[in-house]
Amino acid sequence: MPIPALAIEGLNKSFDDKKALDGIDLHLSSGKVLALLGPSGCGKTTLLRCIAGLTGIDSGHISLNGQLVAQPQCHLSPNDRKLGMVFQDYALWPHMSVAQNVAFPLEMQGVNPKAREEQVAWALSLVGLGDYADRQPGSLSGGQQQRVALARAIVAKPRLLLMDEPLSNLDKGLRDNLALEIRALIEELALTAVFVTHDQHEAFALADEVAVLQEGRLQQVASPEALYQAPATPSIAAFIDAGAVLDGHFDADGFHVAGQTLRVMAHRDYTGPARLLLPRRALTLTSPTQADVIAKVKGRLFQGDHTALTLSLNQHTHIKLRVHGTLVPSESVGLTVDVASLRAWLPTGEALSCSPLHAAELC
Repeated sequence: MPIPALAIEGLNKSFDDKKALDGIDLHLSSGKVLALLGPSGCGKTTLLRCIAGLTGIDSGHISLNGQLVAQPQCHLSPNDRKLGMVFQDYALWPHMSVAQNVAFPLEMQGVNPKAREEQVAWALSLVGLGDYADRQPGSLSGGQQQRVALARAIVAKPRLLLMDEPLSNLDKGLRDNLALEIRALIEELALTAVFVTHDQHEAFALADEVAVLQEGRLQQVASPEALYQAPATPSIAAFIDAGAVLDGHFDADGFHVAGQTLRVMAHRDYTGPARLLLPRRALTLTSPTQADVIAKVKGRLFQGDHTALTLSLNQHTHIKLRVHGTLVPSESVGLTVDVASLRAWLPTGEALSCSPLHAAELC
């Protein structure tokens, strides 16, 4: 079995008796990209800092390519871990030129000046800044500064690339373009990478695997597609905006929510209270007479190639949907539901798939 590029076992970390990381177990294969995704304060940046060696751990251990780099009695320094790091705020030295900033890790390793110059030119060319070597960081745009930070992170050919919210300081258009460039660069160099983000779209665009953290605990690790299609908990479904999470209950007639009944059964013929994920991909607009669910248009935002609708089943239950065409507030609309895409959770937290009511009755 191949040795993982990154192995974390039983990692715990507290600050002033407050648990920041609780029993983290995580493996990452060589050449893969992992996103640490979660809301502010969930522990994702602390975990990245533990991997980097910038923060010690209380228990557990961390290994890189089979080498133990962190446990309570062993702490390899950041410089000795052979990592590349991209910070949220770029962390460029304003008194140094672009080339000097990029060369800094090589200087720390004692690389000779000629080889250093060649490697800096190589790294800057990869990020499209080959002609900017003599410029000062302050004369560059935010996107250019982040490219310099990326060049500095890869110039020494690290065994693991770490990125802390690398795109959060950029406007949306630039963020999308740079995300594509970073992904292409990682693939070209066959890098193994871990990055922190609170944005599920960044995680889905850049990562091979997404690790969702909440309150210091690892809740789910999955590919972007698997995470979006089958979130492990209602809170994950809400955080990644997988669809509407509805509170209701199952009985022999189906799932009851907001005074309506959806003709669906949870597997194992469960009856009782539950939460139901209604993904946008499962919904199609139709006339109210042919609908599985009736909703009212609560709000609409024209977005050019589509209209973003907020639909309400009642004052507490809302559904977001992208459509083509014109609908007006308070207008009633019908929704047909692809039952195979639904996911339910019991009060115990157990997840169940769903099936049409008539199929359940035939079993």
